[in-house]
Amino acid sequence: MIHEAIGDQLTCIFVDHGLMRQSEAAEVVALFRGHYNIPLVHVDASDAFLSALDGVSDPETKRKTIGRLFVETFEARRRSSAAPSSWRKARSYPDVIESVSFTGGPSVTIKSHHNVGGLPERMNMRLVEPLRMLFKDEVRALGRELGLSEAFVGAPPVPGPGLAIRVPGPITREKLDILRRADAILSR
Repeated sequence: MIHEAIGDQLTCIFVDHGLMRQSEAAEVVALFRGHYNIPLVHVDASDAFLSALDGVSDPETKRKTIGRLFVETFEARRRSSAAPSSWRKARSYPDVIESVSFTGGPSVTIKSHHNVGGLPERMNMRLVEPLRMLFKDEVRALGRELGLSEAFVGAPPVPGPGLAIRVPGPITREKLDILRRADAILSR
């Protein structure tokens, strides 16, 4: 949607934290570069994320660590290239509902999301969130209306912390591999 609006001014930065489903990172790269021909910078930061999560068991601590590292990794990549003036996120309304009271009301935080709550001031960027007030079914309907591939539109949502929260206890590469294989079997 953003590419349609601003064309070649768009460069996507994909921070690969190594916590995605089986083959998911390769599929994202293939869809952006191959199918849509959208400029994509693939940053493989999996070693840094797994190292920072070593020994971490608490799901909320995992979420906060992943969120912090995501921003730090993005910032480092941004400094090494032409600095964009805005950060566009494809976050949808359920993330907002679970993380904060949107209207300042009495709702309780269910869990934190690395992509809810704005950007650190030091980033000096404008935040653009065209899907912020849409639920997942509305996002899918919009994608279909725009003629996006079913591979994008129908894919299961990608949680920000990936599989990290689904791994009980500390994260290890072995546990992630087992979970990826199980998820691939169940997703077929």
